[in-house]
Amino acid sequence: MNWNFKKKKALEWPNDENGEPVPPVYLTHISGGPLDTELTLNLLEAYGIPYVCEYPNNGLFGKLIMGFPPGGMQVFVPEHLLEDANNILDADVYEDVEEEID
Repeated sequence: MNWNFKKKKALEWPNDENGEPVPPVYLTHISGGPLDTELTLNLLEAYGIPYVCEYPNNGLFGKLIMGFPPGGMQVFVPEHLLEDANNILDADVYEDVEEEID
């Protein structure tokens, strides 16, 4: 698979000790509308985790026509940041809000 790391300029993809890009690993599949996609990707960016996306089943064409990929989007992160990214996406963001209300 040919990963294009130059497309994402907001966060630079890390390199390994040999100066080569760290291999990307699968994080999640985002399905749904553009809001789901943007929330997930912005959350990763907020915590400084770079990502690359792949659109299965000609999803890039659907994104061009409809504004979002109807087949969803697969998100990949650097190998060494996979655990952090999973913890961020699995966090219960409403837990702190409930405590403040009580």
